[in-house]
Amino acid sequence: MVTSPSVPRLVVAAPSSGSGKTTVATGLMATLARRGLSVSPHKVGPDYIDPGYHALATGRVGRNLDAYLCGPELIGPLFLHGARGCDIAVVEGVMGLYDGAAGEGELASTAQVAKLLRAPVVLVVDASSQSRSVAALVHGFVTWDPEVRIGGVILNKVASDRHEALLREALDSVGVPVLGVLRRVEQVETPSRHLGLVPVAERRAAAVDAVAAMAAQVFAGCDLEALVALARGAGALSCEAWDAAEVLPSTGDGGHRERSRVAVAGGSAFTFSYAEHAELLHAAGAEVVPFDPLRDERLPEGTRGLVVGGGFPEVYAAELSANEPLREAVAGLALGGAPVAAECAGLLYLCRELDGRPMCGVLDASARMTGRLTLGYRDAVAVSDSVLAGAGERMRGHEFHRTAVEPGSGTGTAAPAWGVLVPERRVEGFVQRNVHASYLHTHWAAAPGVARRFVERCRTS
Repeated sequence: MVTSPSVPRLVVAAPSSGSGKTTVATGLMATLARRGLSVSPHKVGPDYIDPGYHALATGRVGRNLDAYLCGPELIGPLFLHGARGCDIAVVEGVMGLYDGAAGEGELASTAQVAKLLRAPVVLVVDASSQSRSVAALVHGFVTWDPEVRIGGVILNKVASDRHEALLREALDSVGVPVLGVLRRVEQVETPSRHLGLVPVAERRAAAVDAVAAMAAQVFAGCDLEALVALARGAGALSCEAWDAAEVLPSTGDGGHRERSRVAVAGGSAFTFSYAEHAELLHAAGAEVVPFDPLRDERLPEGTRGLVVGGGFPEVYAAELSANEPLREAVAGLALGGAPVAAECAGLLYLCRELDGRPMCGVLDASARMTGRLTLGYRDAVAVSDSVLAGAGERMRGHEFHRTAVEPGSGTGTAAPAWGVLVPERRVEGFVQRNVHASYLHTHWAAAPGVARRFVERCRTS
């Protein structure tokens, strides 16, 4: 059994969403970084937006830990990969501490990730409408699962010194230390839209101010020495760090083949991606080149493949549509047979139109905003051979959007991409020549062969 060097770490969780864990986690990351520590930021679940704020707070890539998408066995290795060379790691939880994938018990919950990481938990409690009852709430969370170690509580939205005294007196009976008290103040300005916080890329200057305000709250209200001491009490992990080059070993050519250039969409309209995807593409032999569909009128010179991830193209539909030279370049690349992988926002961008505005026209489908939120984990199987998977291969994904594409799957020369098995049986997405477009967000660390298959197609197409 391999035991990796222990990285001091803690998990910031809460009884429910809206309790203040993002403020505490991001503020703690920023405060520790400003003290000269190298801080590794992590987020439980499939969320793409919070890691952007974490990266701003720490100067390091924000990484996700999702036991549904990647499997519990990869949580420790992916954590150690992100935490290489760091002094301390802070993991922000998702939803309530014990909330996981629907119908799957503890799977993908913050509690499960904390146990897999052998990390102590700091529980952030919204105390705005309670006093003595806080003891019953915390006692319940502490005793629900004895394998989850709740090492302390941070009280949020405390009204006054008297309110704080009542809360502390009540919690004395539970035996869980109070590691911080944040007063009820005007909330840090972190505007939201239909899918959560507005990404950092869209409001960088304001996001810098927001992170600074979170750091100020944590610095003023939390016992930083106690939090660091708690993090140092985390147990050793019996696994090794994940490494893209190790999971995609050399194909035996000695690394002498020319790298295929893969363009990856970014900028304000396409902010949703996992850092491991680019790392896997590189390990598979690609030269990964970012570009911004809002600003760049051409694809990077020599592009052999294209990856367009998630984001908010509906917010930027007018600007994306106005960039006609790039739309034509994307259509030409796809028509020429180059591999194209598009997820969610990327799917919308490849459609004929989005909310009545012309898009790339790669797919004979129309996209529009709706009032309906589609959200949840998906268990799927590849229906058709594609640049990402062979027919019959299983993949887990996550769907998160308020749009609709008509027709919803496969039209004309296109075939469906996925057969969704859970939560309901249906087909989804498009496979057309070397184009794979789907609503499903997937994490390639769970199936690194996806990256190799894509890059091989780039070489041979």
